Amino acid sequence: MIILNAVVILSVITIAYKAEEKDTFLRRQIRYWYGVPLIMLTFKELYVMIKPMRGVDYDHYLILIDRWIFGFDPTVELLKIASPLLTEFLQIIYATFYFLPMILAGNLLKKDKKLEADYTIFSIIFGFFVSYIGYMLVPAIGPRFHLHDFEMTNTELPGLFLTNFLREIINMGESIPAGTPNPAEVVQRDVFPSGHTMMTAITMYLAVRFKSPSKWLLLPVGTLLIFSTVYLRYHYAIDVIAGLLCMALSLWLGRYYYNYYARKTGRKEISNV
Repeated sequence: MIILNAVVILSVITIAYKAEEKDTFLRRQIRYWYGVPLIMLTFKELYVMIKPMRGVDYDHYLILIDRWIFGFDPTVELLKIASPLLTEFLQIIYATFYFLPMILAGNLLKKDKKLEADYTIFSIIFGFFVSYIGYMLVPAIGPRFHLHDFEMTNTELPGLFLTNFLREIINMGESIPAGTPNPAEVVQRDVFPSGHTMMTAITMYLAVRFKSPSKWLLLPVGTLLIFSTVYLRYHYAIDVIAGLLCMALSLWLGRYYYNYYARKTGRKEISNV
């Protein structure tokens, strides 16, 4: 892992240096989008770090907080409105998560708002790493394991055509492909705060602040995505609340860091956020 991280760090430095040395279309695109595989790689590294380092899950406390706030378990209560059509729709919405920030950044670049695009990409990557700190501090695996029978998810919360396929893709990303024995023991600890909520909220906020036309897509889809995190049993409601709070913290800290670095390197600062 040390060698892998050293290679990644050197690659990032090289990409940044080459992009500054000569601004070509290819180098510029690599510079803008290398963060996507970097985020995914870091997410998988957490998989081999959190459980050995922490050795405990905090789902019990998250469940108690939900019950204290609402008086019930939100994922259980939402079964009353569940239907195959709604489940199918929300599972598809949930699967758009990684594409929403890319849509915003791409739209800003298309409009030649390079500063805003740079800041958006920075804010998303910074936000992911803030959420990763949360995963380390409060390891948890979610209501689909502690409040429901994970093996019965497709039966209790069925969709129509794509739901099971999309769930399996997500489960593979969580290191629990079909047939994994004792999935609760090996699944990623990535519940608190809700990274889906946090990054989606950052994307929605910046789309509005930067007056991007993509906001008309991102606002309704993002709102539904945040709701789907609880409906589909991936998160407790307190995870969503924490995700919104961490979104605000991440934007506040991120703006100061971004502008500090901009001043040190003679770049333009961001002001309209």
